Amino acid sequence: MAFRVRRVVLLALSCLFAVGHGHFKGFDKFVRVQHASVEPEEQWFSQKLDHFHGADSRVWKQRYFVNEAFYKPGGPVFLMIGGEGPANPAWMQNGTWLIYAEKLGALCFMLEHRFYGKSHPTSDLSTDSLQFLSSRQALADLAHFRSAMAETRGLTNNKWVAFGGSYPGSLAAWFRLKYPHLVHASVATSAPINAQVNFPEYLEVVRRSLASESPECPLLVQKASDTLVERLKDPKTYANITKDFNLCSPLQIQTEMDSAYFLETLAGNFMNVVQYNLDNREFEGLLGNITIKVLCDVMSDASLGDPYARYVAIARLMMDTYSMKCLDASYTNNLRDMTNTSWDGPAAGGGRQWFYQTCSEFGFYQSTDSPNQPFAGFPLEYQVKQCADYYNISAGQLTEAVEETNEYYGGYNVRATRIVFPNGSIDPWHALGITQDISANLPAVFIKGTAHCANMYPARSQDPLQLTMAREHILLLLQQWLKQ
Repeated sequence: MAFRVRRVVLLALSCLFAVGHGHFKGFDKFVRVQHASVEPEEQWFSQKLDHFHGADSRVWKQRYFVNEAFYKPGGPVFLMIGGEGPANPAWMQNGTWLIYAEKLGALCFMLEHRFYGKSHPTSDLSTDSLQFLSSRQALADLAHFRSAMAETRGLTNNKWVAFGGSYPGSLAAWFRLKYPHLVHASVATSAPINAQVNFPEYLEVVRRSLASESPECPLLVQKASDTLVERLKDPKTYANITKDFNLCSPLQIQTEMDSAYFLETLAGNFMNVVQYNLDNREFEGLLGNITIKVLCDVMSDASLGDPYARYVAIARLMMDTYSMKCLDASYTNNLRDMTNTSWDGPAAGGGRQWFYQTCSEFGFYQSTDSPNQPFAGFPLEYQVKQCADYYNISAGQLTEAVEETNEYYGGYNVRATRIVFPNGSIDPWHALGITQDISANLPAVFIKGTAHCANMYPARSQDPLQLTMAREHILLLLQQWLKQ
């Protein structure tokens, strides 16, 4: 996570943030050299504000990075697609894709997504400005960048390969789908390619992932969550709850939005850890050594008290990990932050922008509407109301937008070639991805026991064999496809 935002859905699709030290079989020297290299300079590219209206001549500057260290004339060109957060130049020095670049003699670009990081197409983040934030505009950015770079750098006849993880993984697949004349192949890691308003399956996978560590773990979480829900019905408990969870201000439950936001914030502790379990992001110290095992060990520790007390201990542990002095669980404060339209606002790191994309394109709302998950109290209605609160987008508009997204991209019905879909079984997002081969030219790589984007991060000695084999399999696919 490059930015700390108020709920999981705002950060849950991000991969391209931090990378860690480690070793990939046979590439120890490469890893050492790359960690010692100089961080690449940011560069800027002129893009149209609106690619779909020729009369609109407004332009803006988009940030990108280049790594030419491995390029051999005539070799492929790798394009790493930025997502819903600042583009991290560490990915120009680390990551599995650079191992592939060294092997294949590739030139590497990374393009930051419009409206994230330093790529500011408009003067603010008002809803009027955000109309220019969409996956379709982002794909057009990629197409224009690819065409212009090919022309100016003499790369017209080179084969381009798109890479992305999570939402950028979806973009990588869609780039190949919509612009097959510009991109030869794509690696679409942990890519949710089916838009869906209600996504209760996310928490179902969280339950299964916790249960894979300990069958009792999700049951204890459910007991704790249910206890908290009951206590929230009695205002006399609010002072103790405020103290237990070290809230920044006294707990106030005036509407269902208040309780739902509080309950989702606490559930997010588990959602974050499950999604990124053992994914090797220690390069920036994110999540430290907190894993599913750690969570379940705490939840099973009877010395801490009842399940509710253990739930409190988890919250305190996560606050310590993130160096948070207190927990802001106020929906009123969140509403204030999320409706701040300034580029200097508290949600401008990606929160306001990404939630807009969920309201205007994807949905992806991780609700508690399924009985097969351990949490309670944040139903779809709560998620959808935020679209109205933040951007004045109605439930009907949201539903229509999601339907249009699937009409445009095809959802699960991918009709293309040379796209590989890696996913991890622990990662809740695999529920919206491709986990079985569609065809020989649209293979899935389903990696048991791994989390979100695990195959993208630098390898390390403790990686499971299936993860190492997945990385090697993807390299073999690229080698084969580049010969076609």
